[in-house]
Parts: sequence; structure tokens; C-alpha cells
Amino acid sequence: MNLAESLGYSKDSKLLIIHADDAGLSSSENRATRSVLSSGVVNSYSLMAPCPWFYEMVDFTKKNLHYDHGIHLTFTCEWETYKFGPVLSPKEVPSLVDENGYFFKDRNTFSERAQLEDLRKEMIAQINTVLSFGLKPSHIDCHMYSIGTKPEFLKLYIEIGRAYQIPVLLNHDMIRHFSEQQVSVTEDDQEFYIDHVYLGNWDDFKNGQLTSFYESTLRNLSKGVNLMLLHPAFDDDEMKEITTNHPNFGSAWRQIDHDYFSSERCKSVLSECGIEQINWRDIQNYIYP
Repeated sequence: MNLAESLGYSKDSKLLIIHADDAGLSSSENRATRSVLSSGVVNSYSLMAPCPWFYEMVDFTKKNLHYDHGIHLTFTCEWETYKFGPVLSPKEVPSLVDENGYFFKDRNTFSERAQLEDLRKEMIAQINTVLSFGLKPSHIDCHMYSIGTKPEFLKLYIEIGRAYQIPVLLNHDMIRHFSEQQVSVTEDDQEFYIDHVYLGNWDDFKNGQLTSFYESTLRNLSKGVNLMLLHPAFDDDEMKEITTNHPNFGSAWRQIDHDYFSSERCKSVLSECGIEQINWRDIQNYIYP
């Protein structure tokens, strides 16, 4: 029995979670996330505990617990001039930070330097930070999927998700794409797997085809459980400054994500294609009844 059938759907069903990453990154990101949630198309999001605007989104979440929300574990900070570091003191997790106490910019440096015990401490601290506000996260995922770069990181991620009874995002293609070495997961971990994960790519954005990519993906959606990842924000002064010299997932890209996934056009495509939307809470209730 596949995950779709386990959730009570037929094996031919096209199930979809439309998920907004990076809530808490900035005020612009938070406002756009709230906007796409209110549109009724986006039905899931996750919060970045280490980020400066985390509390603003916590306040919204506490007042709107009906929205499916998760934890976006964060161990990297890719921005050129906008920096943040761990929830814990940098002295407690020295292998996760640079000489100034900030997260490393890229997955490779994180993978090379992060020590497992420091990662364990910071992971637990981020989860406990979210829980301390009375939130009820339905899932755990990871910024830049840095957790998938080493087998021991992935094993820890699964172990801690199980300890908290919160599903973690696993997908074969994501692991293959983001890992610098051979990373595999045992059969015992199969219940966590999402069949297909979709994410916009640089070439489509650069060529002005990002919206076309999203629409084509929806119209050709695979059977099973699918996850569409987006990063809504506004192309305003705040996000332009944050994403300086970083057009990949930059402010213009994030504005497109907001506009398409809050549009009547997107709603129409979902309806035309017979796509049934589920969320992470459905999966959590199945794995941890």
C-alpha cells in the first residue's frame, strides 16, 4: 500500500501539498506567506526559528492554529549581507558557525565542518523554541536541505523527528540532488517519503518561464503524494536588500511565487486537473495516530 492509499485515497489520486518555506526570514516573507495562505491555494508553511522575524510569524501562527505549520530547521545562511546564526549561543555549537558566530553560507562548508553533537543540540533547540510558544508543528523540513548532505545528518534528522512524533521531509530525488556523497535511507524509514517534490529552477526563472514551470507541473502532476515548494515574498526594498547579488530565490523570484500561488488562475488549474490537496497534518495523523 502506498502513502496515498494509506491516507484513504485511491492509488491513482493526484494529491498535493503546496508549501511555503522560509516564514520568519523577513517581514516581507511573513506578509506574503499570510497572503498566500489566505488565498486558499497554499495550505502549509514552515518557520525558521533562528531568523529575526520569527516571532512575528509565531504571533500569527498562535492566532491561526488551523493553518498547517511546520519547522524549517536552519543551519545555513546564504545571504551576502543579511546574517543570522544558531538559536543556541555560538560557543555551544562552534562547528556550526563562522568566526563571527553566523551560519555558513553554503551546504558544502556546513557539511565539512558541522559536528554531529553540535547539530543535535541546535536541532533540538530549534524544535523546542517552536514548541515553547505552544505551536503544534505538523512536520519538520530543512532550509537548503543541508540535512541531506551526510548519512549521519539524515539519520539524526529522522531519529529526532520520531522522538517528537513529527514527520520529517524525505524524498529520494532531493537527497540525490543535495548530497555530496552517497546517502541512503533504510526501508524502516519509508513511511516518511513524499513521492514527488517540485521546486522552481534557475533556468526557468532566468528565462521568464517560472510561472509556466509551475503551471506545467500542476497540469502534469504525477499520481501519489506530491509536494510543491515555494518561497513567497514581495519584491520590495527589504527583500531586495536581503537578497543582494543573489537572484536565485531572490526578491523578484519570490514575488512570482506569491503572485501565481495566490491567483484565481492557479485555483482554476487545480480544479481542472482534479488535484486533491492534502497537508502535512494528514500525514502526521496517519503516522502518529
